[in-house]
Amino acid sequence: MIRVARIVIPCLSLAMLLTACRSPTGHREKADRAATEIIERQEEELFGRESTFTVERPVDTLRRRLLLEQELPSAGPEALGTDRLAPIPHWPEDEYPVTDTPVPESETAETDAGPFEMDLTTALQVGAANNREYQDRKEDIYRAALNLDLEDFEFRNTYLGTLESTYTDDRSGDDDDTRGIVNTATLGMSRTLRTGAALSSRIMLDLVQLLTMDRDSAYGVMADLSVTVPLLRGAGRHVVTEPLTQAERDVIYAMQRFERFKRQYAVRVASEYLQVLQQLDQVHNAEDNYERVALSAQRARRLGDAGRLPEIQVDQAQQEELRARDRWLAAVSTYERRLDQLNITLGLPADAEIELDGADLRRLTDEMEAWVLEQQEALLALETEEDETPALTEPIEREERITSEDAIRLALEHRLDMSIARGRVFDAQRAVTVAADNLRTGVELTGSAQAGSRRGLGSAGLGDARFDPGEGVYTAALAVDAPWSRTAERNRYRDSFIALERSTRAVQELEDQIKSEVRNALRVLIQARETMAIQARSVELAQRRVDSTELFLQAGRAQIRDVLEAQEALISARNALTTAVVTYRLAELELQRDMGVLAVDQDGLWTEYTDWTKAPSPRAADSSAIKERGL
Repeated sequence: MIRVARIVIPCLSLAMLLTACRSPTGHREKADRAATEIIERQEEELFGRESTFTVERPVDTLRRRLLLEQELPSAGPEALGTDRLAPIPHWPEDEYPVTDTPVPESETAETDAGPFEMDLTTALQVGAANNREYQDRKEDIYRAALNLDLEDFEFRNTYLGTLESTYTDDRSGDDDDTRGIVNTATLGMSRTLRTGAALSSRIMLDLVQLLTMDRDSAYGVMADLSVTVPLLRGAGRHVVTEPLTQAERDVIYAMQRFERFKRQYAVRVASEYLQVLQQLDQVHNAEDNYERVALSAQRARRLGDAGRLPEIQVDQAQQEELRARDRWLAAVSTYERRLDQLNITLGLPADAEIELDGADLRRLTDEMEAWVLEQQEALLALETEEDETPALTEPIEREERITSEDAIRLALEHRLDMSIARGRVFDAQRAVTVAADNLRTGVELTGSAQAGSRRGLGSAGLGDARFDPGEGVYTAALAVDAPWSRTAERNRYRDSFIALERSTRAVQELEDQIKSEVRNALRVLIQARETMAIQARSVELAQRRVDSTELFLQAGRAQIRDVLEAQEALISARNALTTAVVTYRLAELELQRDMGVLAVDQDGLWTEYTDWTKAPSPRAADSSAIKERGL
């Protein structure tokens, strides 16, 4: 028997070491698999789509390529990524993790030959892959998934394995010294059931060898099992699994926050992108205006030298030339500043050379011109019928896309922040029930069983232990914790009602805020449509005024001041028209964002909402009510 024990314990020890030995890389990869599985399951249940979520970023990001290929200054290797960091002592893995996440196709354009060319679609994709806050939000989901995995672990089988070898040299007695070795192996398993019951079991093997006296040796074996079942306080699935339930909902909240952030971020990128193009258009207008004013100043100088123009008007023309040049330089400075800000928003170096595609703004302008032409034809038909021009104070008749009531209804139904706020109310309700459970009497039923006996240096002479369940020790107990002192629990219970009231008021406040945002977005959209028509007409009139004043000046029927004022009015009208076009396009996107119906995929590309009579189902991303659209 002792020989068998001496063989079993070393083999058991080796098996425990081999099964428990996992490298840090293996643990990290296992955590990745657990979190990914949770996220894929939740995304399927929440949005009804196959998950393409990944928390790893490509190694060769566009930011890194721009820093290297455009030879931009950087503070150190941190600017290029963690895989470029210098190794440190005691690093747990062979190298820094290198992901195999592919580089988005939008970022594979050549950059070493010149500026990186970018249209709006590319900007959205670049931002989704490089923006730091975008990555933070994705990591929030990942962390929530890891926390859920940890909470779920509380209801899985938990295994225990320990090995202990103790050498003892006891010289305290009057007789000879007592020296010996005790080897102990312990295997255990525990589990908490979702009803609150807790189970645990252990088996312990001892191998004792005396090195003095008669050099006795023996082995011991003992097994025990215990069960604890709460009967009142702490009993019930809704109480026991509350941390797990909250962890599951936290994953959902993180995913919903990320979805809303994607929509807000896409509109933000579009806004900054179009504003940069708008400013570039103003640079061109300012440059064109400067050239016009410079020609007018030269003409005025020649007329002044010929005595055909007063010197005061010549000075006035030259002064206006200087102001036009200053406005041109200021426009260039503003354009460069906004381009730097766009780079930062996209997660790119502020000093990276980026070239934007002006076709996006031209496409907008073409759409606007077609719409204005339709409005002018409508006005002409109305003028023919009534034989008079409609007053400018009367709004242009048009069919509205959506009423304020329908827009608010869509927003309240589809805004993810509203879904989160309402979910927080449900969380607060559950917190009240858990807090009330803590006020109850604690009643626990426990039972245990133990068989066998252990061996140590003092009992080595008793011989080998026997494992006989028929001679085991069995106990049962009922413990009652009377609720005489529950001050802390009482206060937490009262506080849970306050938290519930606060969460309810938060929903009410958010509801009013959503209504205000949607109503304001509708007003901005309507005003922007009116402004586009007005500014288009203003540009046409300003151009006619410039042409006529130049002819009058040549005929001696106008002064140079008239020409300069006409040119100033033209550049102002052009800038105002560009602003109106961009404002209207952004108002469309912002209204869809505020209604919660602007969908954005994992690549950062949006899908616009086109059916303004009913909302698309969150599970029907391929609905006919949705279409892919750029600008």
